Amino acid sequence: MEYLNRPQYHYKPQKGWINDPNGLVYFQGYYHLFYQHQPHFERPRCEAVFWGHARTKDFLTFEELPVALTPEHPYEKDGCWSGTAIVKDETLYLFYTGIRVDPETGLKMQTIALAYSRDGIHFKKYENNPIIDHFPSDGARNFRDPAITCINGTYYLVIASGNQEKTVARLLLYKSEDLFHWEYLHILGEWPNAKFAECPFFLPTKDGYFLATSICEPDRSFFTIMHGDFRNGVFYKQTEGCVDEGPDQYAGQAFLDPQGRVILLSWIPGWGYEEFAERDIGCMSLPREITLENGILRVFPIAEVQHLLKETDPALKRTATGFEIARNGRDPVVYRGEIRDLKLLRDEYLLEVFVNQGEITFTVLL
Repeated sequence: MEYLNRPQYHYKPQKGWINDPNGLVYFQGYYHLFYQHQPHFERPRCEAVFWGHARTKDFLTFEELPVALTPEHPYEKDGCWSGTAIVKDETLYLFYTGIRVDPETGLKMQTIALAYSRDGIHFKKYENNPIIDHFPSDGARNFRDPAITCINGTYYLVIASGNQEKTVARLLLYKSEDLFHWEYLHILGEWPNAKFAECPFFLPTKDGYFLATSICEPDRSFFTIMHGDFRNGVFYKQTEGCVDEGPDQYAGQAFLDPQGRVILLSWIPGWGYEEFAERDIGCMSLPREITLENGILRVFPIAEVQHLLKETDPALKRTATGFEIARNGRDPVVYRGEIRDLKLLRDEYLLEVFVNQGEITFTVLL
């Protein structure tokens, strides 16, 4: 397996480490992709985290742009961590996590900050950052990854957190009328027997709301997508699913595009693959549309990339009960279940598999 061959259809920067997708948004004729980035190193934890930036018109060809956010102020000197984006009055706003390590305790102090741009390329930090400088009593030091949305003229911010004493992961809800001044409301969602939540998104659609997050339990992490109603600041879950069963995806983020599609990108991590390549092999997933039909959640590649899909691949072997995906130096990925339809995309050293029009998905580094 040639791990140094660049994928053709999965975005990765020319140089440096990449992880969580951030700030997915459509602005001034382009789809913008921001991401966690260490521009000078191919391994994580070698420098403070920046926000990398790219844009595309079709999700097939990407233009890599200058770094959007650089850790430079005291509240973010140790990293500009994950967040989301929104457009208001022809201005693009980025909400992100400022990281500062306490020199005495070594603990990461996490606050919420804001930057904005009129051209979508050059960003200015808000002069009164951080806009939220401390977690509420329902939260904890893990207080990050703000997810911004607008519902009926009111802005809501969902922040991932947890409560270590109660071992519960939580999503916390704030509201604002102007994007700059925020009022804490309450807990929007929680998961027992977990350490914390990460990387949420919260989106209104024509027939309800999508709320999703990555949950970190003591011995595993998983990505959950929920659909339901939102009334008086309360989310009422009606459907929930974990559509990607693959071992190599994390930190999914979605946004609403001009066509009304809920488009999802996830990080395909390079964790644990140092022995196979001299540089980071992580990248972004294919863009996938999240749909809900008859109570069934599906995640399937958007129309722009569907011509790339195949029905077979040498790494995937059909079995009497499903299929197996062979991996270099690692156990195979095994699926047992009904297959009514099977679509694949192979791109150098990775494979994305969509079972039954995306009812189940596998993202696999081979």
